[in-house]
Amino acid sequence: MHELAVTQSMLNLALEYAERAGAGHITRINLVVGEVSGIVDDCVQFYFDFVSKGTLAEGAQLAFEWQSARFRCRACSHEFALEDGNWACPVCQAMGGEFVAGREFYMDSIEVE
Repeated sequence: MHELAVTQSMLNLALEYAERAGAGHITRINLVVGEVSGIVDDCVQFYFDFVSKGTLAEGAQLAFEWQSARFRCRACSHEFALEDGNWACPVCQAMGGEFVAGREFYMDSIEVE
């Protein structure tokens, strides 16, 4: 259900920028989504279709660019992609660390007429 709140926020931001630019219509919104962000693109699209009715963004295409998850080992600082749920560092085999990519969700750009 959090997709409704983030979709509404994203729409508000897109409308603000489009209005500042004097645009008559938003044709496309380009989004960047991390694979472990918890965002479900179909839900975002569903809510967008609902909340954008009657706005400059009605009918706009949502384009999702997915970012892979990357992790930094707490022991040796090696960065690596998470694969098959394996959280062990491929260099030192230590467990634990932090995400450096893959949790993002942001609007990269909008296209307007």
